[in-house]
Amino acid sequence: MYNRIIQKDVEKWLERNKIIIIYGARQVGKTTLVKQIAEKFEEKAKYYDCDFGLIREKLGKSEKPLIENFLKGYELIIFDEAQRVKNIGLSLKIMRDNFPEKKIIATGSSSFDLANKISEPLTGRTIEFLLFPLSIREILQKQDRFEIEGAIENIIRFGLYPDVYGAGEEAKKDLLFNITNNYLYKDILEFENIKKSDQLFSLLQLLALQIGNEVSFDEIGRQLGMNKLTVQKYVDLLEKSFVIFSLHSFSRNLRKEISKSIKIYFWDLGIRNALVNNFNSLAIRSDAGALWENFCVAERMKFNFNSRKFINSYFWRTYDQQEIDLIEERDGKLFGYEIKWNAKKYKEPKLWREAYKNAKFKIINKENCLEFIAGNYRKEIQGIRNLIEIRN
Repeated sequence: MYNRIIQKDVEKWLERNKIIIIYGARQVGKTTLVKQIAEKFEEKAKYYDCDFGLIREKLGKSEKPLIENFLKGYELIIFDEAQRVKNIGLSLKIMRDNFPEKKIIATGSSSFDLANKISEPLTGRTIEFLLFPLSIREILQKQDRFEIEGAIENIIRFGLYPDVYGAGEEAKKDLLFNITNNYLYKDILEFENIKKSDQLFSLLQLLALQIGNEVSFDEIGRQLGMNKLTVQKYVDLLEKSFVIFSLHSFSRNLRKEISKSIKIYFWDLGIRNALVNNFNSLAIRSDAGALWENFCVAERMKFNFNSRKFINSYFWRTYDQQEIDLIEERDGKLFGYEIKWNAKKYKEPKLWREAYKNAKFKIINKENCLEFIAGNYRKEIQGIRNLIEIRN
């Protein structure tokens, strides 16, 4: 059991008259998190699993008397997998407007606008959090730096889904194949009425083979027999289901900069490797560099989200192949990071240096990656350990 970093912020916002929405892919630990929060309220908390048809039916009617029955007698009310409820946005609006004293948490394995096509009713009434597979910062609570460094290759091979991380190697594979086949895009197939699930799976496989590279929707469409717009739609749905995320190219309209390309990464590399059925050691893989890049970028994104740092992230590339893997724009300043699996010497691209004179640049490799993806983890993790000791 790992303490999830967002828990303290969720609990803080519960006191501020906001509906808490926790998004995250299935199996990343949303239910465990909300039940841990509920334990602090004891009998004053009520948990509803919206995968049950009767709950969906009654809650989806968005009628005040029915909604009151869900809330009556409780201080904290949790609706798990709430994206399954028709018109969940309207139902939550009624709760907030008519029962402002109640503390409400709703979780979703896909964004509510994907499920219901409406988001306006909740405007100004919610605070949203993303829960990812475990982050390096979170497992540093129980493992020290040297243990983590020794485990990184296995993390890159099998990912950080909570159930997967602590399992044996064969069990890891079974769990990942189960998630990939039974949970990964369940909501997309249901909400979008997509009949050809094999096309969606083939798209994911192609994306898995292109991590670290620019993605061409036209080329993918030709390979899969789909038009460009359908590919774009499926990619958007996969992002809204928290399977993948994209980085757009950074450009200030310099003549040599590529300005309209994207790169796609997976939130969890275990899922990615299950899609291509390759869990081999990195020493014998041709995609080790791409996997390392995906790992570092995804963990950095988790670090920023978990820290409530809303940073603009991009990649940078020119037509003559000068490139930087990750660009962050924060507080009006630019920071470039080149991510290298092998600690080779790499010079800051000349055009980047000339065009963005005040920008910072750094190479991220195996020696300095923990600071990059976990921040000042020594001080922070000690603080978390002290808090755990106090609670116990």
